[in-house]
Amino acid sequence: MDIHKAKATLINAAVVLALFSFVSRVLGVLRDRIIASKFGAVGTVDAYYAAFRIPDFVFNLLILGALSSAFVPVFTSYLAHNNKKKAFETANSLINLTLVVLVVVSAILYIAMPYVVSLITAGFDSELRELTVKLSRILLLSPIFFGLSNILSGILNSFKRFTAYALAPIFYNIGIIIGAYFLTDLWGIYGLVVGVIIGSIAHFLVQLPSAIKCGFKYAFYIRFHEGVKKIGKLMIPRTVGIGMMQINLFVTTSIATTLPEGSVTIFNLANNVHSFPIGIFGISFALSAFPFLAEAVSKNDAKGFKYYFANAFSKILIFIIPLSILIWILREQIIRIFFGAGNFDWTATLITAQTLGYFAMGLFASALIPLIARAFYATHNTKTPVIISVVSMVINIAASLLLAPRMGVPGLALAYSIAAIIQCVLLFIFLRQKAGSLDGKRLFNQFVKILAAGVVLYIVAAGIMELSKYVFDLKTFMGVFLETSIVTVSSAVLYVFLLYLFKDEEVRAMIEGVVVKIKKLKKKNG
Repeated sequence: MDIHKAKATLINAAVVLALFSFVSRVLGVLRDRIIASKFGAVGTVDAYYAAFRIPDFVFNLLILGALSSAFVPVFTSYLAHNNKKKAFETANSLINLTLVVLVVVSAILYIAMPYVVSLITAGFDSELRELTVKLSRILLLSPIFFGLSNILSGILNSFKRFTAYALAPIFYNIGIIIGAYFLTDLWGIYGLVVGVIIGSIAHFLVQLPSAIKCGFKYAFYIRFHEGVKKIGKLMIPRTVGIGMMQINLFVTTSIATTLPEGSVTIFNLANNVHSFPIGIFGISFALSAFPFLAEAVSKNDAKGFKYYFANAFSKILIFIIPLSILIWILREQIIRIFFGAGNFDWTATLITAQTLGYFAMGLFASALIPLIARAFYATHNTKTPVIISVVSMVINIAASLLLAPRMGVPGLALAYSIAAIIQCVLLFIFLRQKAGSLDGKRLFNQFVKILAAGVVLYIVAAGIMELSKYVFDLKTFMGVFLETSIVTVSSAVLYVFLLYLFKDEEVRAMIEGVVVKIKKLKKKNG
């Protein structure tokens, strides 16, 4: 593929993913707002969030490791060499193997759940622990559907078909919203987990038609041919790394249960808001770049690999730096708008805002990690990211144990940010050693421009917020919403203007692209 056509395809894919991710994240915020409004930051919601840890562990360990690090590069390699038959044989074998393993593991965990839950709920009383066990058992259904769904996602990503893949999380969140809004009145907290199961089934079904259009035909067999064996070899280091990350989450959850009631809920709500821009920009650009990086490696195109990586890296920076600054400045306003209603009181709002502020400090690193890690996976190197993630995990746990007793839940977020920054820096250093120059000079110059624009943005935003105290009634939802909107819009306009003034290539290209599209629309309508 011509590099300029590939760039356009990559950008279009990223835009599709970002738009759908935005819708999904908005629905996610609506979901969390409904939960916070109905229940507040109480023990039953702590149990709900803690109950996710075991099913998430199963899915992340057994499926996510195979898909993100191994399946797409192997599947793409077959497609690049015009061997669709082998590609779909690999997919079918992996689907059936996944189904068998997940059913067996889920059955074992169902029986052992009381013992497993006790490891991550050190601070819960016996009643909350029993509730966590019951919720976890129901949620064990979700990894089975997510496992099948994510292999379909890998197929669609390999064919560069991103629409159905991007729709899946939207349907998942709609399922949970149905549970939160309608079913909780009937079944209480159990209505939420039923919504999760509905959402996970929808996540799978929405991708199936597109996968079939790509040529996928289900057949029940497991063939341990070269492709399946290669996936097995590649996923072992990644699975170990994800296992370490899940242990990290277990420890974080366990520490949070020893803090005041509602701490698990507060940590998860702040983390979900922090994940909002990561999903829209970090993951969208990483996912859209991944098949191009894998294809470049399969064709020994070193120039193309560096180009696709640097292009995605710079775009993530452009969006994520100003967002980090705005989230830090507007942390209280954001939490008040998203969750400040119903049973979610002012104390919970303040602590959640503090926690979000510390998450914002490492937001740029958290957004870049998915791209840098996938650059390694594209080269069939899963060991280096794993080793670095283990180092990051140790730092995170040590910092959490040190900071949480002194700072409470915000200390857990600060520990997370410190670990994420170290992980991001180490990943970039080792990737540069392996791949050589990654257009580092251009990226550094761009970073300086972004940082300079960000500093001006911070000063102006702080000034507008100071003036807004005399203009809006900040005790009301509408007053806070208007203040936040004006600060965000004016900061965004100023930021783009400054980067254009600094002659930033990416921003100028984006603006010129928008102008060209507007002119085309005018001609078409004229």
